[in-house]
Order: sequence, then structure tokens, then C-alpha cells
Amino acid sequence: MDPASIAPAQALAVEDGDQVLDMCAAPGGKSLILAEALKNSGELIANEVSEARRERLKKVIQQYIPRDVRDRMWVTGRDGGQFARSHPEYFDRILIDAPCSGERHLMQNSSELSEWKKNRSEKLAQRQYALLTAALVAAKPGGRIVYSTCSVSNLEDDLVIDRLSKKKEGQFQVLDTLSPIPEAEKTKNGFQIWPDRCHQGPIYYAVLQKNQ
Repeated sequence: MDPASIAPAQALAVEDGDQVLDMCAAPGGKSLILAEALKNSGELIANEVSEARRERLKKVIQQYIPRDVRDRMWVTGRDGGQFARSHPEYFDRILIDAPCSGERHLMQNSSELSEWKKNRSEKLAQRQYALLTAALVAAKPGGRIVYSTCSVSNLEDDLVIDRLSKKKEGQFQVLDTLSPIPEAEKTKNGFQIWPDRCHQGPIYYAVLQKNQ
């Protein structure tokens, strides 16, 4: 797991006893961090819509998480948007490691670079916004949501938060937090962890809190 991936999970600030949703959980590294905070009580739903990735997630949980914590975890395979209907105002903490264009992989594989198109980011941004709106419904008043991508496209990062702010005005606030990675760049709504500055990433994340 990219060390930068730890930052969004830490930013969720899970506390013992919380009801937690990892909306796009595979391959499972962030779920391990979230589960570690639920030492004595609380529950975690690790959701992954892809069956193949979900099986990998189950293996990670089985291998690395103690049984007493596993007994308070559930692995589900639903579309993340469904949690708005099934669990309204239920979760204290929600992590969205959203599907994205993944420029990190483009940097590592030049053959994929030629296939990158702006409209791909635009389509993904629609999906990312839908997941965020569902999370806003599923979060308890006062609950925290962390939105994260491994994209460097503003279409998938700050602009998704901007759209949510415009459409859901007054329903949440963007929290001004500190990044555990000092070299991370502060953006309008969150942080961008750049490979050239931080030697890890790219990772973007923003921390939101649902209003009471």
C-alpha cells in the first residue's frame, strides 16, 4: 500500500465505539487502519462492489484483523449509493476512497497514458459526486466524511467538493485539518500529496463534517 494512502484513513479520526463505513474498501489497507481504532467497541462495514476485489478484501481482513474485531465487521458488495436508502443518518465516520482515473498508474505505465481522456475524468466525477451525496445522507449529524482519490485531476478532486457545496449548501462544512504528511499541498478543499514533493502518492483527500 502506498504510504500516502494512510493519510485519508487517519483523517477520518475513528474513535472506539463508532459506526464506520468504508464505502469502497478494496484492497483493504485502509480498512485495517479503521478497524484498529475499534479495539473495544464499534462496528465497521467494509463495502466493495467488485466481486473479485471483494474476495481479496475478505482475505486481507481474515489474515490481519483479530477475531474479536472481525466479529464487529461486515463485508458487503453493494453499490455505495445504496447506503443513503438503507442506512440514513447511521454512520459516525464514512471513508470514500472513490473510483478514479488513477494517474498514478499512468505514471507507471506509459502505454495507458495514450488512452487517458478528459471525458473519462468527467464521467468519473459524476460517479464520485453520487457517492458523496449518498455519504452525506448516511452520515449522522456531526458525522465525519473523508473523500479521497489517487487522481491529480481537479475535476475529480476539489471540483467534486465544490459541486457538493453548491448543491448541498448548509448541509456540511469542509474541515480545516492538518495533514500527517508535512509536504502535502493544501488545496481549496483538502490536500494533494504529490510524488515529486512527498515521494509518495498521488493522493487527494478532503475532510467534511455533516452539520447538526
